[in-house]
Amino acid sequence: MTSTALKEPVRRTSPGAAREPRRRTGRIRRIGLPYLLLLPALLLELLVHLVPMVIGTVMSFKELTQFYIRDWGSAPWSGLGNYKVSVDFDAPVGEALLHSFLVTVGFTLLSVGLCWLIGTAAAVFMQDTFRGRGLLRALFLVPYALPVYAAVITWVFMFQHDNGLVNHVLHDQLHLTDKPSFWLIGDNSFYALLTVSVWKGWPFAFLIVMAGLQNIPKELYEAAALDGAGVWQQIRRITLPSLRPVNQVLVLVLFLWTFNDFNTPYVLFGKAAPEAADLISVHIYQASFVTWNFGTGAAMSVLLLLFLLVVTGVYLLFTARGRRTADV
Repeated sequence: MTSTALKEPVRRTSPGAAREPRRRTGRIRRIGLPYLLLLPALLLELLVHLVPMVIGTVMSFKELTQFYIRDWGSAPWSGLGNYKVSVDFDAPVGEALLHSFLVTVGFTLLSVGLCWLIGTAAAVFMQDTFRGRGLLRALFLVPYALPVYAAVITWVFMFQHDNGLVNHVLHDQLHLTDKPSFWLIGDNSFYALLTVSVWKGWPFAFLIVMAGLQNIPKELYEAAALDGAGVWQQIRRITLPSLRPVNQVLVLVLFLWTFNDFNTPYVLFGKAAPEAADLISVHIYQASFVTWNFGTGAAMSVLLLLFLLVVTGVYLLFTARGRRTADV
């Protein structure tokens, strides 16, 4: 006689419970895929930017001169000595750095302001449909599309004292000057540098503002025209407020590019820029590769980086507050 044993109930898993782990795995894959795709760019960013920044910061704490170039790791530590020399504005090194910083600030403000003003005016003008608009847009973008060295070298020939096009037009044709001017030396070098910077920078502002204008509905302008608003009132009340997010990013990018610009003054003036056009990027280059004091040059670079980080943070803070105020 067989004993009847209690059988345990058979547990059956529902199809939904079986698919749940698969859903979680698929969700993890979908979330992790973007980060996996960004990994090569992140590694290159670390390799190209962050690693040199760390090395430069270490170099700023060393007494690194031409005697330790072969083995810079053996250079003696100087602590904050390089920073003290850089910010001692009563000493020659600090005084020259302060002068270069003030020149760069003035140059950047003028260049960014003129680039934004000319680019915005050209973009607003190009909104109207007329014959040849596409060709004119392409011509406006030529300075931005040209290689920097080719464009600046062309300006070097134009600024020549004896046979340059600028003196030929201003002195020989228009008779605006008593004698041909020296544009690449002396005080005029600042205006020459500003001209080249604005010439090659405003097409970028034109391109960005023109793209931002495409998002403004034309019905707003039509309604404003019906209400009797003129062109200036439409620009003030519709165009500029609508372009505020675009302009906030545009001004920041132009500021960082112009403040750090090295190619334009280097190609225009060479290794030794005139005192009136001594931008801080060229000044740091001279402190590092002309006087062979790489420790002081690295300290100046770190100070420049800190200044740009502070300015960027303050700018983003104020623009964020402005957006919140406008939304309220």
